[in-house]
Amino acid sequence: MNQEIPNFFTEKIQGAKDQFERTIDCKHTEFDDLYPYMSEQPQFFWYKRYVAWQELLTIVSLAEELSVPWHDEFNESQRHFIENKVLDAKVLDEWYGKKRKEA
Repeated sequence: MNQEIPNFFTEKIQGAKDQFERTIDCKHTEFDDLYPYMSEQPQFFWYKRYVAWQELLTIVSLAEELSVPWHDEFNESQRHFIENKVLDAKVLDEWYGKKRKEA
């Protein structure tokens, strides 16, 4: 396999992970720039989380199809969430692990 492909996907996975984590933290993302008029709507934050989650799942799925390793970019519970594919409150509450939750 061309060595550039794993590096490409590692960068894309890290970017999608960062975007998703920014949505968990209610921080500004590229998505906010696309729909600035929506930021005042309460459902916008859920919608933007789902969009970021789907982007992350799509990139991981493509990496799997190309046999590019992606597991090392995530901790065990994050890998479990990704493999289950369902974004729910547990994912949002426990994405960073128990330590972050207690801090």
